[in-house]
Amino acid sequence: MSQVTVHRKAHFNAAHRLFKKEWSDQKNEEIFGKCSNPNYHGHNYELIVAVTGAVDPETGFVIDMKFLKDLIYEKIEKSFDHKNLNLEVEEFKELNPTAENISIVIWNKLRKEIPSNLSLKVTLYETPRNFVTYGE
Repeated sequence: MSQVTVHRKAHFNAAHRLFKKEWSDQKNEEIFGKCSNPNYHGHNYELIVAVTGAVDPETGFVIDMKFLKDLIYEKIEKSFDHKNLNLEVEEFKELNPTAENISIVIWNKLRKEIPSNLSLKVTLYETPRNFVTYGE
């Protein structure tokens, strides 16, 4: 049967600092540049969640978009929006909150709730020109 991909877009604002505590401030600055500001910095993140699967002949859906919207809100937006990722989001207490790592954390949070017969991909825009994609 044909596969269809549906997309849901979400948004959250968050602060973070890219750094490794084992490194000196100088090395952190050399590797992460201004993103290693000890006082943190913020982004207006755009998130696109893509779910792919067969269209259910009974509902006409790949996935109920209201379910997807509510899931993204509950698992991602409530946890990340207007937060300092390094200090307030458990997953980043020891994990450097790069766009790559944020996208993996988001995928893992959503994957648990989406039926296994559907594939999941997340695209996270850190800026309008810098974005990452992770998933199946």
